[in-house]
Amino acid sequence: MAVQDGSYERLRAAGCADEVAYVQACLRLFFAPRANITDGRADVPAPTVSAATPITVSPISATPISATKVADIARLNKVAVILLRALKHAPAGAAPAELPGWLDGYRRRTMSMNAACIGDSIAIDRALRERQVDFVFLKGPLQQHLLYGDHFMKPSGDVDILVSPARFGQAREALRAIGYEVAGKSRSVWWVRFLGEQHMVREDGARTSTVDLHHRLQQPGSPSPRDVDGFLRRKREVEVAGAVMPVISAADTLLLSSISVAKAFFNREPCAGYVCDVRASASRLNDAEQQRVLDHAAGQGLADTLLLGLRAADVLLGATGTLLSERATRILARIGNADLFHMVMAPWLASLRWPQRRHVLWELCGREPVRYLAEAGWAASADLSRRIFERPATVQSPPSEMIKIVGGAANHASER
Repeated sequence: MAVQDGSYERLRAAGCADEVAYVQACLRLFFAPRANITDGRADVPAPTVSAATPITVSPISATPISATKVADIARLNKVAVILLRALKHAPAGAAPAELPGWLDGYRRRTMSMNAACIGDSIAIDRALRERQVDFVFLKGPLQQHLLYGDHFMKPSGDVDILVSPARFGQAREALRAIGYEVAGKSRSVWWVRFLGEQHMVREDGARTSTVDLHHRLQQPGSPSPRDVDGFLRRKREVEVAGAVMPVISAADTLLLSSISVAKAFFNREPCAGYVCDVRASASRLNDAEQQRVLDHAAGQGLADTLLLGLRAADVLLGATGTLLSERATRILARIGNADLFHMVMAPWLASLRWPQRRHVLWELCGREPVRYLAEAGWAASADLSRRIFERPATVQSPPSEMIKIVGGAANHASER
């Protein structure tokens, strides 16, 4: 079963309410295989599972679940492998006939892609260590193994690494020494200065290897961490194929997953995969660790970004009743749970009434005027730079909004 391009338009035109609820039910089943997944927030449609009827919304629809729509939704949200795992806990007949086969094919492609990504990571690790460049891996198969015990949960088409701004040039030269070159589109001031990253590509026969070299961790228009170098200081190490690799700390993993949710929210992109990462990260924390994470996020100026990720996880997967869940209820309180749920998983729906981006930024800045003005000014400067250095056709934001956010670097095929 092939998933075609134009998924947003097709899903918007055909309607996909039952399929969206199906995916949600599978995600809840993955995180709580023994729980009653019909228990959820009162204002979010409750999915149900039974042996006789596929997972759907309540009341049960007479229309059968479309495997093609479910595949589209799972692929866009990067949760296809999670769905495959969840269906192992579902009753027989709970999945449309074509869906398990498609999901298994997706899993195989993910394994091939991520295995190549791990190989690239080992070579990059060696090159940067030889040049004594301090760095850390972000996201990708290494993070997936720490969160889910499996390197192959989501497709990773490139390797993301973070270095300090002072070592950015040295890291770039180290990668050039092993065959990587800066992709033309990421040479501009807008990419290097405002996005804080560059794509570097190496052609290896029939395969292309890509590195995203970062010295920032958030796009303009969303609050950025106050101390990016702290992500390097707090790093931990994991062993992969006999190599010891640096990755970000557990607290920073939760923070980075929430940053990714905020970025997707601003860009109006589906982000259930990142929300699952938030839940997987948060579920590993005891009460004392949860308080430390809240304090850590506040110190980075990202307390409300963290709460957005946590609230999205509670709406999508069910509240946990923990300290983190209690704190998360206040963020973006004007957006109802049902709307927030669809903004996370199905942002293509024409019925959604999105808040203005400047209002979201105001909340994520803790309603602090000075911080808000600084972030808004940075976003305005970034937009001006993009207009000067990028093709006008790539500027997609509505002219009526003061803060203009576009997909930018977040819209390529890797796990972003």
